[in-house]
Amino acid sequence: MAKLILSMDGLVLKEIALDKERLTIGRKPHNDIQIDNLAISGEHAVVVTILADSFLEDLNSTNGTLVNGQSIKKHFLRNNDVIELGKYKLKYMADQGAAQVAPDADQAAFVRSSTSKVAGELELAPTEVGTRSNFGTASRPGTVPAAAIQLLNGPNAGKELALQKTLTTLGKPGTQVAVIARRPHGYFITHVEGASFPVVNGKALDAQAHPLADHDVIEIAGIKMEFFHKG
Repeated sequence: MAKLILSMDGLVLKEIALDKERLTIGRKPHNDIQIDNLAISGEHAVVVTILADSFLEDLNSTNGTLVNGQSIKKHFLRNNDVIELGKYKLKYMADQGAAQVAPDADQAAFVRSSTSKVAGELELAPTEVGTRSNFGTASRPGTVPAAAIQLLNGPNAGKELALQKTLTTLGKPGTQVAVIARRPHGYFITHVEGASFPVVNGKALDAQAHPLADHDVIEIAGIKMEFFHKG
């Protein structure tokens, strides 16, 4: 299991296992990693972990987030990356049991700037993040039923997007973003960005991954869409 090692001035303070899909970092007590320092925003950053992949996102913090000395908004974490939050550092240690296949810069973008606008302000961005040997036979095509989403409202109602990639991001960056992950045992939707959570069949989700069933109706950033199995 991947982990973060929190340190300040070279002194290791604690190790945090990335054992949940969404791990928040900030000054307020409700964060998973609380750093009680005025240089840290109340809700500073979040790490989203899906399978063996972890993504870091700065939550519009006052002082920003650095990775390896570079300011970031969204970043695909690689082994030994160093996250800097003021005087504090978080070193990312990947799960050595899972072979990391580093995607190129375009593939690594969690919400790419080149996403295609399909329905008004809704952006749909299929993003392939590598195929790992530890997926085994479960990752071979055909193991998971083919699926797609169909837009139900807006100017592009009726259009479909096949969920062929490992990750498909949905939403409007800066407002509301979610990701649908194609896993060996089905499809799961996870909240990534925004104060509002995705709605499935009229019920708002929480921060945890939610399994999708055939004909579930999803609402993100005001756009409704139906998830369905194909074939």
